[in-house]
Amino acid sequence: MENLELNRLLGGKTMTETMWKCDQVRAGRLYNRMMFDTKEEAMQFAQRMQQMEPDQMFQIEAIEARQVWN
Repeated sequence: MENLELNRLLGGKTMTETMWKCDQVRAGRLYNRMMFDTKEEAMQFAQRMQQMEPDQMFQIEAIEARQVWN
């Protein structure tokens, strides 16, 4: 998939709860941020959006759920 950057948490740390953040970027600025429970959901969303708006960049990143909900 073109214009997709996939980041994973580094350090070998075991996480009990992971969420996936998908940022849509247009013209170098954050356009939209969505949170997903699984990597597959985030990837499917990015693929659908890229078909509709090919000028957007997408970044999918694994984050700990506690970073979102604290």
